[in-house]
Parts: sequence; structure tokens; C-alpha cells
Amino acid sequence: MGLDDTGRTVAIDLEELLATRLLVQGNSGSGKSHLLRRLLEKSAGEVQQIVIDPEGDFVTLADHYDHVAIEAVDYSATEITRFAGRCREHRTSVVLSLEGLEIDSQMRCAAAFLAGLFDAPRDHWYPALVIVDEAQLFAPSGAAEVSEDARRGSLAAMANLMSRGRKRGLAGVIATQRLAKLSKNVAAEASNFLMGRTFLDIDMARAADLLGMERRQAEAIRDLQRGSFLGLGPAIARRSITVRIGAVETAARSSSPSLTPLPQAPADDMREFLLADLEDPAPVALALPLPPPPPPSANQLLAELARPAPPPEAAADDEEPQDHEPVVVTVLRAIVAEAEAATRPIAALFQDFQVRCRMMGIRRPPLDLPGFARRLAAARAGIFESLDDDWAPALAVARDLPDDMLGVFLLIARTARDGAPCPSDEVIAETYGTSSLGRARRVLAYMESRDVIVPREDLSGRRSIAIPQLGWTTQPSELA
Repeated sequence: MGLDDTGRTVAIDLEELLATRLLVQGNSGSGKSHLLRRLLEKSAGEVQQIVIDPEGDFVTLADHYDHVAIEAVDYSATEITRFAGRCREHRTSVVLSLEGLEIDSQMRCAAAFLAGLFDAPRDHWYPALVIVDEAQLFAPSGAAEVSEDARRGSLAAMANLMSRGRKRGLAGVIATQRLAKLSKNVAAEASNFLMGRTFLDIDMARAADLLGMERRQAEAIRDLQRGSFLGLGPAIARRSITVRIGAVETAARSSSPSLTPLPQAPADDMREFLLADLEDPAPVALALPLPPPPPPSANQLLAELARPAPPPEAAADDEEPQDHEPVVVTVLRAIVAEAEAATRPIAALFQDFQVRCRMMGIRRPPLDLPGFARRLAAARAGIFESLDDDWAPALAVARDLPDDMLGVFLLIARTARDGAPCPSDEVIAETYGTSSLGRARRVLAYMESRDVIVPREDLSGRRSIAIPQLGWTTQPSELA
């Protein structure tokens, strides 16, 4: 690992480390990640290495060694669990980068990944180092600003790794910036310690206790240089020693901040450059649309409904448009555009449809009630044209669904065919004619149970929905 105060080489007994686990502590900038990288580089090829990397710092190992680096943001929790099982089966060294995920999703992903490692079949219990950087994120000592189920799941997975992982060949190597923020039940399972520079009294006191030092000796932890650690444990030394960590061959994608020369530019030129083109562009005058005509009065509607339809021979003499489809599309657009239409009963909307068609010159309604219900469901999904041609395959897939779910299915089908982001629960609820998000989710669950759709959610919480029989898939939903 490096040299001690006398210049002698300090080594770590790898077999002993697999049996006794390691805890690394150090404030930001103390060289903690450098120490982990040195350990990984020197043990590469000797033992399987599994890295849970919240910041994506260790993915560069894949450029020089046989590690497989993946970005967790591209996969679901179920896929991450399966990936972990395959890592154990094939004894592949991997780096799981959690960069790009919110902390809540990072905790869920880490829990799923550790569960996959832990639940591997007994035949796959090969020895492996499991390095978890920033362990205080996944095993917090108290309540965190995340959902309770995510915190509990992650904490339980970390406790399993450190307490029960040894029998399954998993040796936890956890690193943290703050001992006070790391769960005591997780930290207490480590028998080897490498303590770096820290300044807070509570962290120095806990580090001194773990190293068997008296409280008055804890000041030595504050005086450590960057890259120097106090080491103790059966895999390191029986008495506390100071280790100066050696050089590494790879580097993180991010680097520590360092001073760089400021650009030399005249102040007046820079002022002119910074303030150029800041003014808002001149507003463009927009032509206001003409106000819509006033709606017919109640008396007019009642009189129109009471007027008897002409006999067939008389209707044939009237000049009606032969193609009723443009009128149907116009009327459907007008009905769907009304805010209260989503909650009105279908019978009332059909009556409104008849009145509007008569007012546009069609004396006989071009659709009966079942046909109107299907066209209205499609219109709520944004499909106003006839369903007979382009949407025949989709209608065939939805033939076993209840009529009131057709609109939601067509919404998903249109979105998937267009390659657009998956509709939100709010949009699905509005299409279904309800304000209940729970009812919208139950509609999706029913469709999934009928093998009509296959929802998938990645670790960012973005949902996508596939229609296997059509080969269509929506894009992931947009983040809120």
C-alpha cells in the first residue's frame, strides 16, 4: 500500500482482508479515493473486485484492467439485480457507477445490487472484494432526506454485506468521509481500519476508539498529511502505524481543484464582451385569434332536438356533404377541448355530438352510440382520424380490453408509435376520465395483467411502456 514512517513497505494481507473487512475514513481531500484506487490496482488479477461508485470516479479502471463499468442510470432495479448475480457467476470485476442518479435512486440501486450479490447460489460464492465509496450515503446513522423505504433497504443491504457477507465470500471495504454519519452497526463489523485526516471532534473521538487510542492521542489524526493514514487490524498491523499511500497508475475522471493562471484581457474589453447582447429581443406582435361564436342558447338546443328528422326521401334531397368525416373530426375536437367533457357521462356527450352535427348541416348522426364511444376514446388519446385503417392492428391487440380503457391504450399506442415520452399518470387519468392517479395506475396494472402492455421503470424513476404484440415502445417519461 505504501511506506511507514521508517520507510518500510506496508502491505495488506489479502486473504486476511477477505475474512476481516476494512473501514476507510477521511475528510474530503484526505486521499481516501486514492487509497481505494491503490488497493484496487494492486489486488487486480488476484481477487474479484466489485465497486459501488456513487460519483463515477472508478470507471477508468476499465481502461487498464479487466473491469466492466456500467452506468446504473440506464437500467432498472430488476436488471441491476440480475447483473449482480451474473457477476458472481462469472467472477467478473465490475464498477457500478451511480453517477446521474438522485440519492434516493442511488440507495435503491445499491440495495438491489447488493441483494443480487448476496442471494447468489452457493455454487457462486467465490471470494470478492466489495468496495463501497461514500458508505455514509448507503448506511446513514440517522434519518436522511430520502424516502424511508429506500433508507431501510439500503441500510439492511449494507448491514448484510458487513455482517453476513463473509460466509458468502463477500468482503466489504467501505469508505466514508464522516464516521459520525455512518451507521455504527455497519462500521462495527470491520476489523481493519485506515484512518485519514479529520477535524471534527466527534469523528476524531470515534476514530480514536476504533484504533484503541486514548482521547488525548486523537489529535494525531488531525495532523495527518494528505495521503497518510493510520492503519490497524489483522490484515495490516497489530499496532497502529502510519502509512503513506503510494502512487497509482490510473486517474479519476474528476480531479482535485488546483490553481490555474487567470486569462489576461483588458478590463474594458471583457466588460464589453460580458454585457453584449443581454437585452431581451423585441417582442413579436402576434395576431390574436378571432373570438369563438357564442354557444347556442338552451332554447335553441331544445328546439333543434325536438325538430323531427326528415323522411329518407326528403333527406336525400337536402344538400348534405357526402363526406361526413371532416365534420366528425371537427365536432370531436370541440368536445374534447371542453374542460368538463372528461367528467361528463357518455350519453350526455353523445347528445351534444348529435346537436353539433345537426348545426353543421348533418341531419342524421354519422355515428351510433357505440361508434361514438370508440371515436371519443380515440380522440381523448389524441387520435381524431378514423380507426379503420392505420389503427386496425392496435385495435386488434385491445379487443379484450373494456371499452372504457380503449382511450388509455390508444394513448399509449400513439405515444409508442411516435417514439414520444411515456405519458404521465396525470395524462392517463385525464384520458380515462378521472382525477384519481391511483385509478390510472390500476388501469395500467390491469393492462399489464392481460399481457397487453409491459411497463418498465429505470432507476431515475422514468417509466417506459412497450406493446410487445406491435413492437412499439415509448421513450422514458420526462423527469418532473
